[in-house]
Amino acid sequence: MADYGKFDFAIDRGGTFTDVFARLPDGRERVLKLLSRDPQNYKDAPTEGIRRVLEEVRNGARAFPRHQPVDTSSIGWIRMGTTVATNALLEREGERTALLVTKGFKDLLHIGTQARPKLFDLEVAMPDVLYEEVIEVDERVVLKQDDCQLPRKDLLIAPSTGDSLEVWQELDLECVEKDLRGVLSRGITSLAVLLLHSYTWCDHEKAVGALARSLGFTQVSLSSEVMPMVRVVPRGYTVCADAYLTPKIRQYLKGFTSGFEGGLKVDVLFMQSDGGLTPMDQFCGSRAILSGPAGGVVGYAITSYSQMEKMPVIGFDMGGTSTDVSRYAGQYEHVFEATTAGVTLQAPQLDINTVAAGGGSRLFFRSGMFVVGPESAGAHPGPACYRKGGPLTVTDANLALGRLLPSFFPKIFGPGENEPLSSEETMKHFRHLTQEINLSLISNHRSEMSVEDVAMGFIHVANEAMCRPIRALTQAKGHDTSQHALACFGGAGGQHACAIARALGMKTVFIHKYSGVLSAYGLALADVVEEVQEPCSLQYEQRCFDELDRRVEQLSKRCHDTLGARGFDRSVTTEVFLHLRYKGTDCALMVTAAGSPSDAQSCRAGDFRSAFTKRYLKEFGFTIPDRAIMVDDIRVRGCGISGIKSVYKTKMGSGHGTRKSSCSKTYCYFDDGYLDTSVYLWEELPCGHNIQGPAIIIDKNSTILVEPCCEARLTEGGDVCITVGSDPHCALGTELNTVQLSIFSHRFMSIAEQMGRVLQRTSISTNIKERLDFSCAVFGPDGGLVSNAPHIPVHLGAMQETVQHQIRSLGNELREGDVILSNHPCAGGSHLPDLTVITPVFRKGVSRPVFFVASRGHHADIGGMTPGSMPPHSTSLQQEGVFQEEAVTEALMAPAQYPDCSGTRNLHDNLSDLRAQVAANQRGSQLVGELIDSYGLAVVQAYMGYIQSNAELAVRDMLRDFARRRRQQTGSLEVESEDFMDDGTPIRLRVQINEEEGSAVFDFTRTGTEVWGNCNAPRAITLSALIYCLRCMVGQDIPLNQGCLAPIKVIIPPGSILQPSQDAAVVGGNVLTSQRVVDVIFRAFEVCAASQGCMNNISFGSESTGYYETVAGGAGAGPGWNGRSGVHSHMTNTRITDPEILEKRYPVILEQFSLRPGSGGAGSHCGGDGVIRKLLFRNKVILSVLTERRSICPYGLQGGEDGAAGLNLLHRANGRVLNLGAKASISLHPGDMFCLYTPGGGGYGREEEANRRPRSKLRRLNETFLERGSVFEYRMAQEGV
Repeated sequence: MADYGKFDFAIDRGGTFTDVFARLPDGRERVLKLLSRDPQNYKDAPTEGIRRVLEEVRNGARAFPRHQPVDTSSIGWIRMGTTVATNALLEREGERTALLVTKGFKDLLHIGTQARPKLFDLEVAMPDVLYEEVIEVDERVVLKQDDCQLPRKDLLIAPSTGDSLEVWQELDLECVEKDLRGVLSRGITSLAVLLLHSYTWCDHEKAVGALARSLGFTQVSLSSEVMPMVRVVPRGYTVCADAYLTPKIRQYLKGFTSGFEGGLKVDVLFMQSDGGLTPMDQFCGSRAILSGPAGGVVGYAITSYSQMEKMPVIGFDMGGTSTDVSRYAGQYEHVFEATTAGVTLQAPQLDINTVAAGGGSRLFFRSGMFVVGPESAGAHPGPACYRKGGPLTVTDANLALGRLLPSFFPKIFGPGENEPLSSEETMKHFRHLTQEINLSLISNHRSEMSVEDVAMGFIHVANEAMCRPIRALTQAKGHDTSQHALACFGGAGGQHACAIARALGMKTVFIHKYSGVLSAYGLALADVVEEVQEPCSLQYEQRCFDELDRRVEQLSKRCHDTLGARGFDRSVTTEVFLHLRYKGTDCALMVTAAGSPSDAQSCRAGDFRSAFTKRYLKEFGFTIPDRAIMVDDIRVRGCGISGIKSVYKTKMGSGHGTRKSSCSKTYCYFDDGYLDTSVYLWEELPCGHNIQGPAIIIDKNSTILVEPCCEARLTEGGDVCITVGSDPHCALGTELNTVQLSIFSHRFMSIAEQMGRVLQRTSISTNIKERLDFSCAVFGPDGGLVSNAPHIPVHLGAMQETVQHQIRSLGNELREGDVILSNHPCAGGSHLPDLTVITPVFRKGVSRPVFFVASRGHHADIGGMTPGSMPPHSTSLQQEGVFQEEAVTEALMAPAQYPDCSGTRNLHDNLSDLRAQVAANQRGSQLVGELIDSYGLAVVQAYMGYIQSNAELAVRDMLRDFARRRRQQTGSLEVESEDFMDDGTPIRLRVQINEEEGSAVFDFTRTGTEVWGNCNAPRAITLSALIYCLRCMVGQDIPLNQGCLAPIKVIIPPGSILQPSQDAAVVGGNVLTSQRVVDVIFRAFEVCAASQGCMNNISFGSESTGYYETVAGGAGAGPGWNGRSGVHSHMTNTRITDPEILEKRYPVILEQFSLRPGSGGAGSHCGGDGVIRKLLFRNKVILSVLTERRSICPYGLQGGEDGAAGLNLLHRANGRVLNLGAKASISLHPGDMFCLYTPGGGGYGREEEANRRPRSKLRRLNETFLERGSVFEYRMAQEGV
């Protein structure tokens, strides 16, 4: 080559491999992959990749020695994506950081949302906070409220939002300086600053920031600069991540640039989490978390999506430990709050959903069921075939079936990393597992399975596990999954793509020629992005349009100026987004006006009202025409068009399959047994070549399996496009197939999940739409629970009781089209605001229902004594609301006939939510029908029974194991325990276990009588608590259905607090007594010490407003763990309202929200501390307090001390202090303060034994907190109810 010109590089530095895409001066392209860490051979992988390409292309004309800096004279630009920030977050290897926060909130980020991440894990494992020290600053700014009846303070106007604020406490910089110097003296040089309401008024934060920099802090992150959005908790996590990670990024960049002559003076851009590139000096920690995966999304979006066909694309990136799933339909789908490694970040991020299923996911056979993951073999030791003593994984299953060919893999395995993949090691492990499975099958008089059948079974189960998040991602926003193409990339995805596309009804799979390095290629295609955003408090209406236009113009100019300074001029485009919500709701959507041009009734940037209502209707199924629309934030995204557009054609074949391509043959195992399978090398295939399945296409970095009835074609660009044919119908009989058992378990759960999505989309109330306080479930013809999702503990067993009560009551009267509404506690209800809608599913030719589907939702108000239908002093059912409706509206208004009661205060929301519940049931009925169409009624009902039997088996195994240990220790198979409600009412339990049968009798006979107050618990509540406890004690994922209770006989005396009379008040039983039942069961089995044993129900309201919350406390310690402080436990997991939202919408100031030191019981493992929460009221309100554990302390176990009891104090404005007791309803005046001290958890073991017991270790964060994305956030929100 006479003139070499310039080289361009796009590099994705991953955790294990670094991928390099290079565009050469003559337009050719070069890709390579190398280890991210290889210290014996090179210091930095991206630098080494660049050096290798330069040296290889120069062909010896010039040397680029490895130990010398690289000459950059021939380099045009470098673009990088990196997991440096992600890895530092996962491994907690960021910079030592201090947090400076408003006084009273030092533990705010420890408490967070107060919800625990895994509902059934008694050890509440949560990642540590990122900061080392906390400085509390005595400063306070609050939002002005026009009707506030407290004395006025100095008034401010926030320039960004127009909000009026009052300064309640000025900042004392001298005191701050003293604290900052102390932190610096201890070697901490990174500072995160988080002050309440700084998103709208940031002067205090800026003053602290200027002082800290002058004192010598090398990194100062201000929450008002990092992400100026309302909600202090996610903003706090974000600013801490920025302070914690940005120095590590700078450190890496310094090392990277040192590998080049002159310090790298070429154009270097880094990929951000939002899919846009930014200059190296602007790359920061809070926006770097998805830097690596974002390149892959850009890559498949640009290469797979056709502007002509406009078929949306699902991105499917399957790696070793996890799989990333995302969606593109002409626009990148962003989320503005997502959790990574247990840290919630408030920043624009591509909606990349990570699920714990990958090539390294481990294979288990548990209680008769095939289970894949979520545990992973990791890179070390890796799968069994890696020759390092690893376990069986999905990769091993593919190898056992002949879908991976060891001869095409490099010899990098074994202890010396010089051996090939080991088929022998894989088959040895599979033979052992198959033997274990066959022993179980023979004992149950079933046919044995071959090794291949077992491996194939695990592949089917793994595929179904990966289908569920794809269904959830698409259907959550109202899209049909089957109307998408599947874009597959990453090393492991090609082996599963056809099967997953077929299962989802997709017809097309697209695999780009650079699929093995698509994240790097996406960097080359990406544009430079500058985003600016600021908060807003305007209403979207005519009188505010001038102000909106002015602010949009200002932000757009900032984008143009910034990108112009980086060399972009005419190629800059801007897109305006408004963060919109209906007034009075929390469900905000970030909306672009693309496709909705401006008119006389809109602002100049576009018709956002039309765009918002269209999207709201699409996602949620309705609009609220008479409701004002609020603008929470204004965001402008500027793009400097810079990505490469032309693709160098490397495939020069004549097309139409005319050129001969060589292939070899192998045998692969499919459902029909071993089949002849052609093997092709991708690089040898000509354009237009067609390949009929079964076939294997092998690339340097991936293996693609073309399944039977599928056809692959090589496109003109050299990519693989697979047309997925329908699966030949394979009849399934009613005899148990162990593999199909796992798949049907996923399918039934998927039906319940999809019902929940419809209900959430189409409901209108805050409780159901935003707090997600509902459950959906599928039931058999006998009313027995088949699948229940998502999991709200107090609903677990209760809905089954409701359905079975209606079957007994209505019997043969049920007809197709009937819908039943129920909420009475004697009919399986939990408490009256929980309304259950039941729909029988009929089948042609069958006179009785073949299934039932049901949804239970918590309605905010159905009438009664107090707003919210949860009065603390109710003594009869009528005071709490309505029951057993015939005419719904009449019934909802009926409580008005009782003294001191009202009918429902929000009939419109009640009726709308009931319609949404009916719609959810219709969706469930449809999906059940489709399942029956596919397999036949007899098969579906047979597997329903098998799934219930599987849950039963898991519980029986647990009971047998406990009985064996109990007999060895004490010689007795009987345990008993008791605990007390605060009024002295005993709850007593005696358990008799049959070791041979694995069954038990739970006898509550000596429990106290029904009480005058509302702490009576319907029988269904006790069953829910029992199912919850059984699931916790089983200790592994099992189907939650009626099978859990099959080995259990429950005896509850009528007329007791656990089975009260028909008119007994029960609202406290649902939220308080349920917790005590759990405490009693765990005490009998000596599982763990008592947690706080209370939900701390606090509500306040007036004629114009109403608010309800439950508050965290301490979790109980166990045999291997300390109890978590400031978290919800057992039968509740409610998220708490963010302090800034609380103060913005309600007449209250949150003075303090912190841990309650010393309230956890001491022991060899200590109980968790409760919390202190102080609410100062600005107006007259009625305060209602419904709590427990105010006189009876949470018990310690095995010599551990009790946790502290809770305390409810009222500080009157005149200085008087009152103890409100456990339950109270009282009028408050402006200036009164309610102080809540929640109980701590009990300790476990004697304190002197603390040093003898080994401490349990938290698993690596990338194993424990792997999942992320909108599907994960939805599930966490649902479990946080």
